[in-house]
Amino acid sequence: MDYITNNSVSKLGINLKFNPTNKRNIINSLLSLLATIFASIAVIPLLLVIGYILIKGGAQISISLFTQLPSPPGDDLGAGGIGNAIQGTFIITILATLIAVPIGVGGGIYLAEYSKNGSFAKFIRFGVNVLSGVPSIIAGVFIYGMIVSTRLILGSNFSATAGSIALSILMLPTIIKTTDEGLKLVSDNLRKGALSLGATKFTSITRITLPSAFNAIATGIILSIARAAGETAPLIFTALFSYYWADSNSLLNPIASLSVLIYNFALEPYEAQNQLAWAASFVLIILVLFLSMLSRWLSRLASR
Repeated sequence: MDYITNNSVSKLGINLKFNPTNKRNIINSLLSLLATIFASIAVIPLLLVIGYILIKGGAQISISLFTQLPSPPGDDLGAGGIGNAIQGTFIITILATLIAVPIGVGGGIYLAEYSKNGSFAKFIRFGVNVLSGVPSIIAGVFIYGMIVSTRLILGSNFSATAGSIALSILMLPTIIKTTDEGLKLVSDNLRKGALSLGATKFTSITRITLPSAFNAIATGIILSIARAAGETAPLIFTALFSYYWADSNSLLNPIASLSVLIYNFALEPYEAQNQLAWAASFVLIILVLFLSMLSRWLSRLASR
């Protein structure tokens, strides 16, 4: 079939030039403008919040902020630093990741490779979707009732371990869904090729499908870490807070975190503690933005 050229179209008396006064083009331009305005309105609050935190918190950044402990409220020596809160945030988040990743990736592998579209798989997917919409405070209250109040973990109550378990519950839905979807994107020809060469299903999954879906799975893990790092409510009920550095016993004792420090110090009637809360907000939002950008980069690698 011959291609239609502008010359052949002009011979037929059809005008393909854009006419801005055409009614359809006018409506299209107005709707495009309206969509742009609504998108801008949706982004403006985010930019204002981030900008305000960067301005208020950025002015408080110093080396001592990362190396000192927070001072008790009302202390004439100043508010101190947030070094222990940064340390505690990393400890809780890393421990939560160690708990959530094996369970989440394993659940995603089961859904994509073994159960697929069975009735039990549909039930699990429905449960994961429900869990992703559960408020974070519910996870905190649940772990408080199951672990903290009962002293289930070696007789400890508020602890870094309890906080990590609460955060891992919030991380699971994202990891399971991204693992499930990432494995579905792997071509079945790779699986069939591995099986035809004599590989077992376990070998096919660990050597072929999982490495092929690594970027997608890593993206989900990083997104879940970004969400967990900024959670406050679960940690209030589980990890509580501490004014001291973490040590070898911190896994079974209360531990500091950036989100709880922000919550506690923002409510203090002292200006020094309020400023420290802004500085902690700055550090936390930079951490979350970095993790979000990293996940976007991995997502682009996965789409190639």
